[in-house]
Amino acid sequence: MAQLIREIRASYAFVERNFNLVRRYWGWELVWLAYSVASTLSITYIGAGMEAISGVEVDTDYLILYLLIGTLVWRFLAIVFDNISEMIAWERWEGTIEYTFMAPITRLTHMVGQTIFSILYSLIFTGVILGVVTLFFHLDLSGANLGGATVMLLAGSLSFIGLGIVASVLPLLFPERGAQMTNVVQAVFLLISGVYYPIEVLPAWIQPLARLSPATFVLEGMRAAVLEGAPTGALWPYLWPLLVAGAVAIPLGLWIFRMGERYAKRTGKLKRNG
Repeated sequence: MAQLIREIRASYAFVERNFNLVRRYWGWELVWLAYSVASTLSITYIGAGMEAISGVEVDTDYLILYLLIGTLVWRFLAIVFDNISEMIAWERWEGTIEYTFMAPITRLTHMVGQTIFSILYSLIFTGVILGVVTLFFHLDLSGANLGGATVMLLAGSLSFIGLGIVASVLPLLFPERGAQMTNVVQAVFLLISGVYYPIEVLPAWIQPLARLSPATFVLEGMRAAVLEGAPTGALWPYLWPLLVAGAVAIPLGLWIFRMGERYAKRTGKLKRNG
């Protein structure tokens, strides 16, 4: 029991440290928030302007919500992914990577702390964006199942946690450009997951790949809950693939990271900053 309490405290220490880093670089956080808000509004206004663009009468309120859900879900999942995959880059930047990796804690404890911070930070960040967007659009969410939508979002974060752990191996093994390599992973998921469009418009050979992306199920479940008001029980066909993906991705990610860590220590890559 004492060991468990110690591990919980150690995990919380990483959560506290990361929030202190956010506070230290608050100027950058404001810049990133302003960029994210502007980007979200730009995409959402495509729905508002679709009638004027096409010259055909369309349900702009539906399009606005469709695009907004895609933007917010992707923003949330991308932040979770970024915060975990950039864990090594942050350690190198702060000059603490060797101390962290030599600390008398398990890597699981380290990852748990990083994961909790990522989810909390993503929820706060996405919530602020949603609050700002509601000032520009009149969003009718009276028929939406917001509880079910939240369940879908949290379930989807499990698989992206695992993917983020796998991606964090790149900056560990490739100090020069490893962090930038993770952007390629995000770009692929952005393309195939139907963030801004139904996956049915993709080429036929890409559509099967979309069913391998956890983001596809999160988006479809969220849109069913918000746009159609589907009850939480009806979201199970979208929910169970996410739980399975999370159950596979997280242990696999930890195993891959452990192998990468051993290799980095053996070859002296922890010390290198570029």
